[in-house]
Amino acid sequence: MPKAQQVHRALLVDDHTLFRESVSSALGAEPDIEVEHCGSIREALEILSQRPFDIVLLDHDLGAERASQFVPAAREAGFDGRVLVVTAWVSENEARRLLRQGVSGIFLKQAPLEELKEAVRLVTQGGTFVDRSFGRIGSEGNTTEEVISPIFNDRQRKVLRFVLEGLSNKEIAWRLQISESYVKAIVQSLFQKTGVRTRGQLVRVVFEQYENQL
Repeated sequence: MPKAQQVHRALLVDDHTLFRESVSSALGAEPDIEVEHCGSIREALEILSQRPFDIVLLDHDLGAERASQFVPAAREAGFDGRVLVVTAWVSENEARRLLRQGVSGIFLKQAPLEELKEAVRLVTQGGTFVDRSFGRIGSEGNTTEEVISPIFNDRQRKVLRFVLEGLSNKEIAWRLQISESYVKAIVQSLFQKTGVRTRGQLVRVVFEQYENQL
């Protein structure tokens, strides 16, 4: 008698509706993958409390929410499945932090869909998938080591302090006697270093992870 095919039950959590509907449809077309999807951590926790899943495919940046908030909340709620972060971009520092929390890998959205299918199968079977761009992290093996914070230069640190005070780019430019366009460029560099997209996210992440840099 042929062995029954293993079915991988996945929950895709992403705040971009078009992305999650398209990817869910493509993954769900596979005979061994079943997919549900939602747009927030709150919805995900509610769904996980109602039925079992083998894996959660979790976007890193969910607008007001971040992947690092999901893992402890899910574990506390009793979810013992695997978590694969599926994101457009994440800093190396944040990737380390997520791996320390217990996620089973980091998958970048630039990769082919076929690769995501294989990553789902690999992770649900107990493996780890880390995008090749994070090869050094993946090869270290020890994810319990201390996270290394990025080093801000003096100009970035000065601008960052004013951002934390709630000053606008124009006000910061006046305080530092530099152009407003230069301030905007520095703020963008801070976004890139910390892996955020908005000033609100920057403030939260700095207090959570980089307070010692101030």
